[in-house]
Amino acid sequence: MKGDPVCPRCGGFVHPPSAWSSSWSCDRHGVVAPLLPSVQPTPEGVRRFADWSHLPIWLPWPLPHGWVVAGTGHAGADNDRARATVLALNGPNPLGGAGELLLVAEEPGVGLGAYLSGIDGPDPGEKFGLGQAEAKVDADGHPTSLWHVPAPPDRAVYAGEAAGLWIWLILFPETAGTLLMEPITLADVRGMGREVEMLPFGALTPRLPGVER
Repeated sequence: MKGDPVCPRCGGFVHPPSAWSSSWSCDRHGVVAPLLPSVQPTPEGVRRFADWSHLPIWLPWPLPHGWVVAGTGHAGADNDRARATVLALNGPNPLGGAGELLLVAEEPGVGLGAYLSGIDGPDPGEKFGLGQAEAKVDADGHPTSLWHVPAPPDRAVYAGEAAGLWIWLILFPETAGTLLMEPITLADVRGMGREVEMLPFGALTPRLPGVER
């Protein structure tokens, strides 16, 4: 069954452009960049996504042991540029059981990272960036500070800023946040070569709204 675009801020129904408006809109959030349905990830699909996107598509590289790519998505109309990207992975939680990680790059105001984090958006909030950063990553060669964002107890959320864009790391369950206790390097898939063809892929995650099955 093919899914429909949804609001990146609430996952709800969006009205498509019409004779009266050239924009997608949500009854609750007004004009939005629609989150398009996700599909089963493949090397070819990820490569096409990377070739098309002008925003980073973040990926821990090398991947944590046992982790696989479990989905990609973007907010933005088909004939428009992406205004947010998301890449999903899953694998073993360092503290036991299964873990999941969503990595989001987005323009300010889009709201996808906040929605996937389970918080009111569209951005990390007024208290973001106060005090000392709780984690750091290397984002495509640039040291990037991350701050913990208060979120529902089933997940750990960290956000930062890289090249004028929000970067979000959303981990399920909350204990999977221990992954950030070790140094993590994030690669931009757009700059990867044949490594994309060697990525391990798993089943499509249900964490991404508007999933196309």
